[in-house]
Amino acid sequence: MPEKRTLRILGRFVAAAAVVVVIGVCTVLYGQRRDPAPNKAGARTGQRLPVGAARARQGDIGVYITGLGSVTPLNTITVKTRIDGQLMSVSYREGQMVRKGTPLAEIDSRPYEAQLAQAEAQLAKDQATLENARVDLHRYETLIERNAVAQQVLAAQRATVAQDEGLVKADQANLETARLNVSYCHITAPLTGRVGLRLVDPGNMVSAASGTPLVVIAQTQPISVIFTLSEQQLGTVRAPIRAGRRLRVDALDRDLQTVLATGELTTIDNEIDQTTGTVKLRATVPNRDEALFPNQFVNTRLLVEEKHGVTLVPNAAVQRNASSTFLYLVKPDQIVTIRNITVGTSNADESEIVSGVAPGDIVVTQGSDKLQGGVRVAAQLQAE
Repeated sequence: MPEKRTLRILGRFVAAAAVVVVIGVCTVLYGQRRDPAPNKAGARTGQRLPVGAARARQGDIGVYITGLGSVTPLNTITVKTRIDGQLMSVSYREGQMVRKGTPLAEIDSRPYEAQLAQAEAQLAKDQATLENARVDLHRYETLIERNAVAQQVLAAQRATVAQDEGLVKADQANLETARLNVSYCHITAPLTGRVGLRLVDPGNMVSAASGTPLVVIAQTQPISVIFTLSEQQLGTVRAPIRAGRRLRVDALDRDLQTVLATGELTTIDNEIDQTTGTVKLRATVPNRDEALFPNQFVNTRLLVEEKHGVTLVPNAAVQRNASSTFLYLVKPDQIVTIRNITVGTSNADESEIVSGVAPGDIVVTQGSDKLQGGVRVAAQLQAE
C-alpha cells in the first residue's frame, strides 16, 4: 500500500511538470510570433523606423573665405569753420541725410560783407588811378617823338603805370579774399551723407583755430566694409582678381545667420600686418537700404569660386566618426545602408559630396541616431 501511494504522488508530480513545460513552450512560441527575430538584412519583419530624409540634388555651391570686419564710411568729413564769427543758425536736423551743397549753418557775415565793400571801393579807386597813369603815359610817348619831353619823364611814367597795375592786382586779390570770407559764412555740405549730432549751438562764437567741429558727416551710400584675412588666404583671393573677376562679398550679422548687405571687393591693402599675419581688404557696398551702419561689427564672406553641377545633400545628412565620414542611404526597398562619402565644399545649409552619393539618392537627415546598417525605415521626404 505505501508503494502504490508513492507511485500516485510521483505520477501527479510528473503530470504537473509536463503541464508547466507545455505552458513555457507555448509562451516562447507566442513571443516569437509577436516579436520576430531580425532577418538576414538586420531589419525586423513588418516594423519600420520613421526617419526624415532628403533627395540628393545636382546644383551649384560657392567656395567662401570668411573673415571679421567693420563698416567704414568711404568718406567722413569733420565740418569746421574757416573764419571767426558768431554762429547765427543751423539748418540741418541731427541724423538727417543731406546732399552735397545742402546748407548746414550760417555765420554772421556782416563784418565780412563790410570788408568786401571796402575791397571793391579800393579796387575802383586804384583802377581809376591806373587809367589816368596810362593816359599820361600815352601823352608822354607822343611828346617824346617831338623831343618835347625828357626821356626820364617817360621812364618815370612807365614805372608809375606798372606800380598802379600792381596795386590793382593786389586789390583784386583782396576782393577775392573778401568774397571767399563771405562765402565761408554760408556753410554747406561738402558731400552727400548723414550728419551726426550737433556739436555747437547757435549763438556761440566759432573760430577757425578752435578744434571743435560744427558737425560730422559720414558717407553711407555707398559704404565700405574693411575686413581681414590671413596671409595664407591671400593667394586664393588674388588669383581670380588677376584673371579679371569681380569677387562678391557678403556682410553677415554676428550670428552668421543673416546677410545684411552684399557688395564687391575693391581693394587689397599694400602690405601684410606682421604682428597678426593678416591683410586688410575693402569691399564697397551700395547700402541703399542703409542696413549697414558706420563702425558696425560684421562677419564677412568672400566668394572666391562657384562650383556648378555638383552633388549636394543637406548638412544634417553628413555623419562623422573617428575614422570616416558617412551617411545613411535609403535603398529602394526602404532598407538603409551605410555609405562612406568624401565631402568637398560646405555652406550653412548644404555640402558637396565628391564621391559616395549620386543625384537622386535618398539620404537620412533626421533620426539617424537610432539607425544601423540593414534597418528598414519609413522615410519621410522633405519638401523639395
